[in-house]
Amino acid sequence: MSGARRKARRRAVEVLYEAELRGVTVEKVIQRRRIQTEPPINEFTERLAAAVDERRGRIDELLDAYAIGWTLERMPVVDRNILRMGAYELLWAEDIPDGVAIAEAVAVAKELSTDESPTFINGLLSRLMENKASLAL
Repeated sequence: MSGARRKARRRAVEVLYEAELRGVTVEKVIQRRRIQTEPPINEFTERLAAAVDERRGRIDELLDAYAIGWTLERMPVVDRNILRMGAYELLWAEDIPDGVAIAEAVAVAKELSTDESPTFINGLLSRLMENKASLAL
């Protein structure tokens, strides 16, 4: 995957993170970022953040159900949003291979989160992948 796509994914996580932290809609964050052109927000970032937000209820149910020893509320906000993005790409983005969805989420975690986060994110998304056929409804 290209560096541009990874950067767009990282920005999508930042949009989701900001919306959650500020208690505003993802759409509001995207609109604000369109106006404030640095860093620019691209179409892939906008589509990904909006798609994750659209399926957030189902994604959160799955993350809660498959996270061993963790509740969604206890996860760091950044990890929760990386997982949301990874779960969305894994379960609903048909143009993204499963391995790529997981690898990209892990790579974003390495850039944005703690040393333990990539392993945790890899494990949780791998459990979702194993059960993918029954989950992507």
